Amino acid sequence: MRTEYKIFAAVAVFLFGAAAVYGLYTLNTGNASGTADGYEGGTEWVGVVALILSGLLCSMCAGFFWFVARRIDLRPEDREDGEIAEGAGEVGFFSPGSYWPFGIALAAAVAGIGLVFWMWWLLAFGLVCVIFASCGLLFEYYSGTRHPEAHL
Repeated sequence: MRTEYKIFAAVAVFLFGAAAVYGLYTLNTGNASGTADGYEGGTEWVGVVALILSGLLCSMCAGFFWFVARRIDLRPEDREDGEIAEGAGEVGFFSPGSYWPFGIALAAAVAGIGLVFWMWWLLAFGLVCVIFASCGLLFEYYSGTRHPEAHL
């Protein structure tokens, strides 16, 4: 995790620097008589705020990875003498035959259609379905026939 927090911290520093440069670059005194588009000058704040918020988001990710990196052992990719073969092995468990991801995608599509056409009732229904489908995916192996105690 040390590599990740260093990358996110470097990107955050870059974004804060870019926000300062962008703010100074767009700062102009304007024309006293005005321009054709009605812009009188000054800093373009939307870009500055977007860069600052992006920098804060990267800082948040860097802080999370730094917090986690202090509590776990060094991984092979974090050590100078780490070998590729040390990272081999099981990554995790992935369900071989689950229909819940399709349900989540379908519910998200319904919510997206509700958002595009601004049908608040369809958006709310889609978001509730996303929550239920996510819970179904999360608890798939804790209930029903796949529950470990069901095979006793």
